Amino acid sequence: MNTKVLITGGAGFIGSNLVNQLLKKNYNITILDNLSEQVHGTNPERTSSLYLSIKDKVNFIYGDITNKADWEKALKDIEVVVHFAAETGTGQSMYEISKYCEVNITGTALLLDYITNKKHPIKKVIVASSRAVYGEGKYFCKEDGVVFPEKRNEDDLLKGNYNPVCPYCSQLVSIMPTDEESELHPSSIYGITKLTQEKMLFNVLKPLNFPFTILRYQNVYGPGQSLSNPYTGILSIFSTLIKSNKKINVFEDGLESRDFVYISDAVDATVLAIENDAANFQIFNVGAGESITVLDAVKQLMKLYNKSVSYYISGNFRLGDIRHNMADLTKIKKILGYSPKYSFNNGIKKFSEWVKEQNLAKIDYEYSLNTMKSKKLLK
Repeated sequence: MNTKVLITGGAGFIGSNLVNQLLKKNYNITILDNLSEQVHGTNPERTSSLYLSIKDKVNFIYGDITNKADWEKALKDIEVVVHFAAETGTGQSMYEISKYCEVNITGTALLLDYITNKKHPIKKVIVASSRAVYGEGKYFCKEDGVVFPEKRNEDDLLKGNYNPVCPYCSQLVSIMPTDEESELHPSSIYGITKLTQEKMLFNVLKPLNFPFTILRYQNVYGPGQSLSNPYTGILSIFSTLIKSNKKINVFEDGLESRDFVYISDAVDATVLAIENDAANFQIFNVGAGESITVLDAVKQLMKLYNKSVSYYISGNFRLGDIRHNMADLTKIKKILGYSPKYSFNNGIKKFSEWVKEQNLAKIDYEYSLNTMKSKKLLK
């Protein structure tokens, strides 16, 4: 297969892993990436394992998705676009608002401008969205049945009432797997930008009958993930803190949970979306379908690293964070035949084995927390 694919953000965590998978299938790949310092460090040519894993294997274009000329250069002769490039992370989005909107929304607008107004051979677009578009997601209330709680109230959080409540009767609710038809209540700027991306695709490409697929990734982790980025990837952050013998601040009561999906499963789902026409005009959750508490993740990592560091359940919380997350995978399993191969127990073991082989990373985690505190976003 010699299909010409452009992957924006292709030197990033998911992107570089997708590149190496597609190369095995003989795709012709171009990458557009600005080698962000937060992801790749100050000297990517020497220190970025992600960039080095794809360097010289593809047509690499150093550029930015907010630059129209860079898009035009990268899109020449391309047949499939996989759009990963974005500013990611809930916390940072709440104070770098303009940057998130410019990259995630304007960057996507430039792609859609090109598709709409230029002659080109592009046949399909895959866009990386996020479970952040759901906000709190889907829950069950004994009184009112299936409900979709709004953003948690800051006053309740300050009192230690972390669990979402029914929007109708205010009773506590229990988590359900969140499916693609769930109501959308993004609680962060990041989530809002991702939902805007989705709406732009449906409003621009659907009327043109131009194929696209939206993938709502859950918390992707695995070998290759940055161990020095203090803003995204809590398993990487915890791993670096444990290896550094530093105290871990566990937010809320530690019982908040996430759906952690192993990197190769996320890549498999993306390849299925690229190659299967049944994915056209569809939205899919990409996850593991299980909910793991943050406290359990900390304890499991310490066990795997055979290190016991001090951790404390602080009651801190970030504005924009959700309480729980568990993806309903019924749709992607039925339509694309996707099935995650890694449970959290298996995936975290492989991840920790990789971490053990890495040099100890420097992480400015306390700086990131202090920055959020100074902006009154961490309570």
